[in-house]
Amino acid sequence: MRVLTAILIMTFPIFLLAENVTVVLDWYPNTNHTGIFVAKDLGFYDEEGLSVKVIQPSKLTSEQIVASGRAEFGISYQEAVTLARGEGLPIVSICAIIQHNTSGFAWLKSEGIRSVKDWEGKKYGSWGSPIEKATIEYIMRKYGADPEKVIFVNVGQMDFFSGTLNDVFDFAWIYYGWDGVASKIKGIEIGYLSLKDLDPVFDYYTPVIITSERMIKEKPDIVRRFMKATYKGYMYAIDHPEEAARILLKYAPELDEKIVIESQKYLSKEYKADSPKWGYQKKEVWERYAKWLHSMGFLKKMIDVEKAFTNEFLP
Repeated sequence: MRVLTAILIMTFPIFLLAENVTVVLDWYPNTNHTGIFVAKDLGFYDEEGLSVKVIQPSKLTSEQIVASGRAEFGISYQEAVTLARGEGLPIVSICAIIQHNTSGFAWLKSEGIRSVKDWEGKKYGSWGSPIEKATIEYIMRKYGADPEKVIFVNVGQMDFFSGTLNDVFDFAWIYYGWDGVASKIKGIEIGYLSLKDLDPVFDYYTPVIITSERMIKEKPDIVRRFMKATYKGYMYAIDHPEEAARILLKYAPELDEKIVIESQKYLSKEYKADSPKWGYQKKEVWERYAKWLHSMGFLKKMIDVEKAFTNEFLP
């Protein structure tokens, strides 16, 4: 009996001391999130004494959920964090999941679009964001095109291929790491213009991992342990993209296996890219885009960008 009691005392505290942590995604699980699922599956969070639960947002956004304390961490975007800070939501970006913006505008190659000027007279598949519209108008004016000649069609979250192949819209804003990769697998030729190539101001961090100011102030050790394990998860995904893809598929079996694997291979080169380390964020990137949002009227006043992000918790 004494031996059994000793064993229980030695083993149980490990579980009793595990800290419950919730991570809220921005959308359904995809290759932007792989490092988190890798860290969960390979026990990296366990090593840090963390029991991590991954959830998807419902009526509230990930920014609102994290700010309210209903989740300790979340997936967001630089634009959303900037706007949230402007509205007084105390959230902070603690790492950039992808170093450069891998989104842009795409269309079927058969559409005959060769440049921004060719967007005139075309139907754009919009999810209804004012920033989305302002971005397109800004780019078109920069390249001497008339944004008044674009037909905005509000299609919500309609799939790019469904929309273009069924003539619902002619071009749309996509993440190349998913739809761009999928186009090759599906054998569908597309045209594509990268946002970061159209104007440096749009080379912002998307997506990012966020936490709250309260977590940073009251539980910095948990933030540090979470980031240590998450860092290992993304480094594994960088070094072992196919194995990482299969881990993601365990948690999201509804995803297309071929697209997930090829997307993971693509993102394995984009996660860190030319950064000195994965997750690192630059002040000038935050400042540049915040100034643009302010100039376009989306921010009533400039935020203090140094409070919007931190590299403090990167290993």
